[in-house]
Amino acid sequence: MKQFISFLRKEFYHIFRDKRTMLILLAMPVILIVLFGYAITTEIKSVQVAVLDQSRDEATTRIIDRIGASEYFELYKVLDSYEEGEALFRQGKIRLLLVFPPRYASSSDAPVQLLADATDPNEATQITSYATAIISQWKMERQSEMNAVTAQSPGGNGQLSAGITPVVHLLYNPLMKGAYNFVPGVMGLILMLICALMTSVGIVKEKEIGTMEVLLVSPMKPIYIILAKAAPYLLLSLVNIITILALSYFLLDVPIAGSLTLLIAISILYALVALCLGLLISTIANTQQAAMLVSAVVLMLPVMLLSGMVFPIENMPVILQWLSNIVPAKWYIIAVKDVMIKGLSAGAIWKEVSVLAFMVVVLIVVSVKRFKIRLE
Repeated sequence: MKQFISFLRKEFYHIFRDKRTMLILLAMPVILIVLFGYAITTEIKSVQVAVLDQSRDEATTRIIDRIGASEYFELYKVLDSYEEGEALFRQGKIRLLLVFPPRYASSSDAPVQLLADATDPNEATQITSYATAIISQWKMERQSEMNAVTAQSPGGNGQLSAGITPVVHLLYNPLMKGAYNFVPGVMGLILMLICALMTSVGIVKEKEIGTMEVLLVSPMKPIYIILAKAAPYLLLSLVNIITILALSYFLLDVPIAGSLTLLIAISILYALVALCLGLLISTIANTQQAAMLVSAVVLMLPVMLLSGMVFPIENMPVILQWLSNIVPAKWYIIAVKDVMIKGLSAGAIWKEVSVLAFMVVVLIVVSVKRFKIRLE
């Protein structure tokens, strides 16, 4: 045990002396969480919108005021013709154009035309939905006012017009903040980057410079050498987990609705999966460049594309949905969202925990076996 502790201490010294490694391990999580929380977001705000008002009555004035007061839009200009709007679209000065028909207030079914710049289809869909919601809300309020006036007027029968008024409640993320979705994904990305990439590169570096053979002929057993190589990255991952959670809570206002202990335990389990993947990669690659390439292609891209971090898995082709089941980050992100955002207990994430635990067992067996075969 003393030999193991001495070897473990040596590994910590080796990591701390490498400034570039420390920069990756400690600075990159902060940079990524800030970027994904603020700069890289799917939220639509401050969209430049123009209005062509052919009615110019009280109804259109009130709607335009609401559009301008919304955090999603900024009223760029009230136009006089379609041609002026087309010119603004070509110049990239507006993303949405609202066209009110003549005598809009006198017709209850008068359509409002929404013209959006669809060079980004997702953005166009969102901004038209926001504008439609604002107009629909105004129409419902106006109808309620008219019904109230009719009920109070002489000869009014007091009956409201038939219709259905939707009442929408957004659970868990009422403000629709993008950070609620990105923080669990960034946690999965960072832990995979640190545990898998750094572990694989660290072990391959020993083989590349010829010191791994020296370690194997020492009194230390190979399994202890592997554990001593992996343990520092696991402990540093705990530091990163705490850092990410603190930044998410205090900087991005993402709540931790569930158990913090459970959240950390899930993260440790996922970090073990990533460590085992790093060990497996180290048995395949013979150079640091090869280890980095394999890590990027085999690990990083699936985390970004097939884990549900950026793109919904339900919208993918069936074959990609099947492939996503072997991506550990998918199960980790689901579990983190359930605990961190929804506040669920351990019983609600037993499936995700079971899958990750199974991956740990399989990867440990395969990695250790291949490691012994390659280095004996």
